[in-house]
Amino acid sequence: MTGFFSKLFGGKKKEASGSANTVSGSAVSIVDDIMKGLIEKAQLELAYNVTTDTSGDTEEVTVQLSGADEDLLTEKEGALLDAFQLFIKRVLQHQLPDAKVNVSFDCNNFREESSRSLVELADKLKDKALEQGRSVYLRALPPKDRKIVHQHLASDERVRSRSVGDGLYKKIKIYPVKNGARDSANNNRSTEPEATETL
Repeated sequence: MTGFFSKLFGGKKKEASGSANTVSGSAVSIVDDIMKGLIEKAQLELAYNVTTDTSGDTEEVTVQLSGADEDLLTEKEGALLDAFQLFIKRVLQHQLPDAKVNVSFDCNNFREESSRSLVELADKLKDKALEQGRSVYLRALPPKDRKIVHQHLASDERVRSRSVGDGLYKKIKIYPVKNGARDSANNNRSTEPEATETL
């Protein structure tokens, strides 16, 4: 396996001259090579499809996975799917340092369904906060999931949300706006009774 990772992050890059694109090839071909190697080394029964779309000066690379081992990708809230995505991003940053490339991984619309579930839960908690006139909390989430919730709630002027806690995983505080105030100091240091949603 050392040879495989050496190929991805090794020092041979310095021997070639020219831009990163001429040295390493296109983002799609790099992702294709990496996925072949990862699936082979991990002995996973997975197939993948890599597509690309250019939006402005940023290339959007999407990898769709399927196969007998796809359940491994989506268990534990998609931890392995996230790991694949992060790994590929790091390799592309290393091999194409001057390129603007975004990478997203999915498996049978897992991301879309997960986002929909988060939005539904955020709406449920928003209604609870408005109904009870107090803050409620959503369980600790990773940054990508918190972003989905915050963006969704931002469209409703009746409530505000903010991340609370330390570390990578943080809870989301959802609270009603009082007297039209936006993110006042009182909201940030609230002493009102609080409800915690554990869903």
